[in-house]
Amino acid sequence: MSTKTSPADSHTGPMKVAMASLIGTTVEYYDFFIYGTAAALVFPKLFFPEASPLMGTLLSFATFGVGFLARPLGGIVFGHFGDRVGRKTMLIISLVGMGAATFLMGLLPGYAQIGIAAPILLTVLRIIQGFMVGGEWGGATLMAVEHAPKGKKGFFGAFPQMGAPAGTSLATVAFLGATQLPGDQFITWGWRLPFLVSAVLVIVGLIIRLTIAESPAFTAAREKQELVKLPIKEAFRSHPKEIFLVAGTYLSQGVFAYITMSYLVNYSTAVAQIDRTSVLLGVFLAGLVAVVLYPVFGSLSDKYGRKTMYLIGAVAMGVLIGPAFMLINTGVAANFVLAVVLIFGVAMAPAAGVTGSLFSMVFSREVRYTGASVGYTISQICGSAFAPTIATALFAATKSSDSIVVYLLIVSAISIISVALLPGGWGRKEAARQNGEGQETQPTPHPSTADA
Repeated sequence: MSTKTSPADSHTGPMKVAMASLIGTTVEYYDFFIYGTAAALVFPKLFFPEASPLMGTLLSFATFGVGFLARPLGGIVFGHFGDRVGRKTMLIISLVGMGAATFLMGLLPGYAQIGIAAPILLTVLRIIQGFMVGGEWGGATLMAVEHAPKGKKGFFGAFPQMGAPAGTSLATVAFLGATQLPGDQFITWGWRLPFLVSAVLVIVGLIIRLTIAESPAFTAAREKQELVKLPIKEAFRSHPKEIFLVAGTYLSQGVFAYITMSYLVNYSTAVAQIDRTSVLLGVFLAGLVAVVLYPVFGSLSDKYGRKTMYLIGAVAMGVLIGPAFMLINTGVAANFVLAVVLIFGVAMAPAAGVTGSLFSMVFSREVRYTGASVGYTISQICGSAFAPTIATALFAATKSSDSIVVYLLIVSAISIISVALLPGGWGRKEAARQNGEGQETQPTPHPSTADA
């Protein structure tokens, strides 16, 4: 498979690249998120049938979290070759690898058929998923941001971010359709359909990604012989502060996202006694709202600064999580829908809409893939990976959602402090700096800091 840029695609327009990034990340996050839904609704019964309901749920969410353990390694490996070989090649590999693992999950026998081998194989495939998605986000984001014209990096950088809620919505619709099967057909075989359908989505995403050009920033770095032998070493040498601040900044966004998309699906059906269809519909609607709002806040960040937009989102998530749980605990389906729309659709949007442009542009271009991916995946493994497991354990210990709210407030506080410490100013002054003529100022002096 050749991924070299041809003359026909050597000047790919920024909107085409942004749409390709959106479609690709939508497919990859669809694959990643259907696992979260299945972990809440199906896997405890199929892969951990001998455990109690609580332990089965904990074990199922634990396999969900295992995928995140492979993310940092994926970020390092894909970041290394993305900064050495090119962004486009790595994105194609991540898409194919992710699709293969997801398709095989759809064919996997349960515990009743092959015993302990079933959860073991499920865990292995989940690790492969995590490794692949660990390299996906950084590459897709850089392709969109580095192809974007000056003054619009926030807007175009929002497109790969839209893939997360778009993938969530598609995954939810897929499971919503499967749950309508009569009797026990959903548990016996219907749950497999969303996993198997992903093969079609991967083919579509692959065709689109093959038509776009390589990132101009990477091309420029290669032509100027700025590529480094060990991007991970250089990233930690020149940008250690930025890597860990990116991890802390993203912490609340990642935790809130997986609490919403996975844990609340289980909590709302098992504890709040809301019917499963209403719960899945609520997550679907929240995803649609997010898809609409992400580019809005991405565009606003080009006028008012990326840090400013992210801070608004981090504060909003902390402020609204308590009221959201109060709405869910009423047991009213409409209140659940309102709650997840407020958190996942609205409060998260200012932060998520600028994540790509904010995180990628704090690193110099020859280590940008590595730096952004490693910071992002450190946050995933420290926060997102076991957020549903932690929430489940907290509720089991306290019999109250208040403990979960406190946990999420602590996470929000960490992100607020981290984004405040990221290099750069606030508001219009920061927007003027980031959209300045010639080059975007880098926070850390480095031999190569020019923005493409």
